[in-house]
Amino acid sequence: MRLIIASNNAHKVREIRQIVGKYFTDMSTLRDAGLSIDVVEDGTTFQENAIKKAEEVLAAASGFDAALADDSGLIVDALNGAPGVYSARYAGEGHNDADNNRKLMEDMKNVPDELRSCRFASAIALARRGRETLCVIGYAEGRLLHEARGENGFGYDPYFFYPPLEKSFAELSADEKNAVSHRSRSLALLEEALQNEKQ
Repeated sequence: MRLIIASNNAHKVREIRQIVGKYFTDMSTLRDAGLSIDVVEDGTTFQENAIKKAEEVLAAASGFDAALADDSGLIVDALNGAPGVYSARYAGEGHNDADNNRKLMEDMKNVPDELRSCRFASAIALARRGRETLCVIGYAEGRLLHEARGENGFGYDPYFFYPPLEKSFAELSADEKNAVSHRSRSLALLEEALQNEKQ
């Protein structure tokens, strides 16, 4: 099965390839396929955005059997679920990870440790020609740190403390993170859904 990954985010693509590469005969990114598709992420949930991306990319990607899209972000309880679906643009359009993290830390500056619960969410949609689009969502539960820790990862990883390993996501190696991340959980749920279809 030829799969196109509906992303040009190098970090996401690497993580997806490391986790599900073994399930597809050929995997390409939008860039690999010479496609430039800018899907407007106007859904109110991660699932809506992932499904829209997967279906629009598959419609434009002739020669591919399926398209996989992810929409993910950070949900902070003390901020009523923000940044949520706006995680990539929390500080506004055109801002980067550092800007988003600065805004998050500013918004959380007076929040005590016991109220800093948060989770990463990853919705993954698999659109397939002539088949129903599958969509699953996985979570990684954690706590928001007051200061950045670690050099790995991307986005909010340096501020996301993962209690079972007593490290921030940015302190984990790629293999360690892939074993416990929200994306690994959603990819595992996707695999389970595909297995259930075969029965």
